[in-house]
Amino acid sequence: MLPLAQIARGMGHKVAGSDRSYDQGRTPEKFAWLAQNGFDLFPQDGSGIASSDQILIASAAVEDTVPEVAKARELGCARMSRAELLSAMFNEAGYSIAIGGTSGKSTVTGMIAWILSQAKYDPTVMNGAVMKNFADADNPFASARVGNPRIFVSEVDESDGSIALYKPTIGVLLNVSLDHKSIEELRVLFGNYLDASGCGVINFDNEEARHLAVKNAQSVSFAVDFPDADITVEPGSIQQSAFAIRAAVIDNRSKEAFPLTLPMPGLHNLSNALAAIAAVNAAGIDIGKAVYALGQFAGLGRRFDVVGTTPGDEGQDGITVIDDFGHNPEKCAATLRTLKGSPGRVIAFFQPHGYGPLKQMGDELAETFARELGADDITIMCDPVYYGGTVDRSEGTQRITDLITGHGGTARHIAQRGDCGDAIVEMAEPGDRIVIMGARDDTLTTFAHGLYDRLLERQSGGASRDEQ
Repeated sequence: MLPLAQIARGMGHKVAGSDRSYDQGRTPEKFAWLAQNGFDLFPQDGSGIASSDQILIASAAVEDTVPEVAKARELGCARMSRAELLSAMFNEAGYSIAIGGTSGKSTVTGMIAWILSQAKYDPTVMNGAVMKNFADADNPFASARVGNPRIFVSEVDESDGSIALYKPTIGVLLNVSLDHKSIEELRVLFGNYLDASGCGVINFDNEEARHLAVKNAQSVSFAVDFPDADITVEPGSIQQSAFAIRAAVIDNRSKEAFPLTLPMPGLHNLSNALAAIAAVNAAGIDIGKAVYALGQFAGLGRRFDVVGTTPGDEGQDGITVIDDFGHNPEKCAATLRTLKGSPGRVIAFFQPHGYGPLKQMGDELAETFARELGADDITIMCDPVYYGGTVDRSEGTQRITDLITGHGGTARHIAQRGDCGDAIVEMAEPGDRIVIMGARDDTLTTFAHGLYDRLLERQSGGASRDEQ
């Protein structure tokens, strides 16, 4: 909702809002920034709805019992979903690029935004994560970029079916895999999305996406492992390190090669880079210019975001803490594979982002953590995020950690996140990589930084403890 509010205000609308997090005192710095930048904030008690001329914009997670919804209905206010407002602005743009798929949307959106801005196209961008290239002291929460409203780049969401609302000039499809909906539902949604796109940019490494490409009249394909894709990489050219990846990008249509150095690790990020390159090339930007711009791509907040590495003692490696948005099987697998690409034990902390999603994908999550992590690694999970509401809470995290153990992995369920932090600090050893994973909770970043600070204090012999 924050980037949508930023874009709406940037287009001249007066924007006010409420949020459970505001009432509960969470992430006060974010709400202070909103207040200082012209957004009126109200407690979530209906007091912000005072006129029938107002339009209520609510995310899919907001129940009809929330006071604002009831007050808006009483006054006869128009109501739009988050996706309805975003798609209206997106579809009104003269040129639009949508990024869809189960995983990687925010990263590819940030990459495309950075390439277009470097090419002086001044795009308006809607993202689900802070784009570090655009963040500064004036706007530390740069999950949106307000530029030319005629050039619009946005990630689009399939979880609530709202992807059907978008009519992009270029529609990127990264992958099709289990998340919030069944594979059968996803095939229909993504197939229709490609049909509505002027040009489809499709990942041929993903079998489901590749099958959908057959229906699309105009498309550009990309792949890391599929050598016949339009844009791919030269076999044997990939070089990986702990914090970067290099490869020779090949345009099979012109037979040209372009050396890419991407300052972020993992084969999944190489695939994300190819998606961004293919999308902007479909929009008319030279591949060489796109590759060069990606060499300065700073990444996104909470996407394999390295908080820090403690100093190593006597030839030993330090302990690295990483903040990551992984919350579904594919995202978690990509992060864990990247971690296992370099030596050292992995301590994976996972906070499920809700009871509903945990019930939907819990079995696949358990398989993912058991499969991707080794005998020396450990998964620690706390109870799911719960901010109130009527969701069924009968199935929790203990079932998932039991499944991981049943699949041969090592896992512990510790109900409270603070207690998880205590356990992690106690067990962490030189050379470990600690990854903090989860979604829908900005305080996970605070938790990750607090863990890092405690590890530094432990190493220096400090006795103080940050409250988690």
